[in-house]
Amino acid sequence: MTTRETQQNFLVAIAFIVALVVLFIAAGPLVIVGAGYRGVVMNFGKVQDSILDEGLHWRVPVMTEVRQLSVRVQKTDIIAQVGSKDLQDVRLDVAINWHIDPKRVNGVYQSIGDEIQVVNRILNPAVGEVVKAAAAKKNAEEILTKRPELKGEIDAVLDERLSTYGIVLDSVSLLDVQFTKEFAEAIEQKQIAEQEAQRAVYIAQKAEREAEAEVNRARGRAEAQNILQKTLTPEVLQNKALEVWDGKFPLIYGGNALPLIDSTILGLPSQK
Repeated sequence: MTTRETQQNFLVAIAFIVALVVLFIAAGPLVIVGAGYRGVVMNFGKVQDSILDEGLHWRVPVMTEVRQLSVRVQKTDIIAQVGSKDLQDVRLDVAINWHIDPKRVNGVYQSIGDEIQVVNRILNPAVGEVVKAAAAKKNAEEILTKRPELKGEIDAVLDERLSTYGIVLDSVSLLDVQFTKEFAEAIEQKQIAEQEAQRAVYIAQKAEREAEAEVNRARGRAEAQNILQKTLTPEVLQNKALEVWDGKFPLIYGGNALPLIDSTILGLPSQK
């Protein structure tokens, strides 16, 4: 074999090796599972029991495929049109926080699909059905006034239902409750009437308290007058007169020179 042929064979071998390396890299033997994700392993399309955690993993090119599913908490808003126990139409805006069970991602992907399919196939119908069933047990006003109780019922039933699919329910929130225009106006009028009734009761109670206070004041004045009449003896009146007398006698007087004052106290002859 000549030197030229040797060089050609060497170049062919190098090209073949480079092609294998490129093909190997293109096939992706390394898989990085991101934070908040789990890897579903499939061999020739068949879902395996093993689940890849976050980090770097090897896979067999061509044969093995890895599908990543998020296990982070996700929020889904669902509008539910329901009927109350008293046959009123109610619109509920429900927010669901949920995530896929990290230990069951392979089963979820196999039986349901990815996150979008979870929402469309499971969450939307399940939430709608559970909310309708819970709302149908309450009157329209109770849906508004007993929202925590309604939320608790929805939470308990929905949590049990979703867990069968490998979905964990984190929380349920009733963001908004809307009634028909006619019913909303009826509720508003009722609230106004209740406020006016409470105001009338307050005014009546205030008038009653004021009347009682006036009676007590009158009773107090009467008792004070009665006590004053019993305590105002001639001697007391005389002392009061002396306290206010300025020591001057009137220029003209008749009869008793000093009314209310005993003249003998002043050293004057008594008049009879």
